Amino acid sequence: MNPLLVFVGGGLGALLRYAAGRAAILAGWAPPLATLGVNIVGCFAMGLLAGWFAVHGSSEGGGPASVKIFLVTGLLGGFTTFSAFGLDTLTLWRTSPAHAAAYVAASVIVSLLAVFLGFSLAR
Repeated sequence: MNPLLVFVGGGLGALLRYAAGRAAILAGWAPPLATLGVNIVGCFAMGLLAGWFAVHGSSEGGGPASVKIFLVTGLLGGFTTFSAFGLDTLTLWRTSPAHAAAYVAASVIVSLLAVFLGFSLAR
């Protein structure tokens, strides 16, 4: 059942991302600002959900655990993977700020290098 929840949530999240991005562009925002807006909204929603689940927990058997999988992994994962990056950073920060900083730096630098490398290889 969990893969189905992720699948459906991810599809809905991707549709929401597309709709939000198109709406922002139609409103006159440059594409990078549309992406930034989606990432900020996604991270805020991830923080709200992570905080709620931290307080209320999640139980197995179709209760809040399935809701968490659908919303966090599926919907927000499809909406923006940047929200997952934000939550991973927060999780690391709580135990080791140095590891969190290294994770952020490596993620940004290596990911950007990978984009440039992939682009260069494709040309």
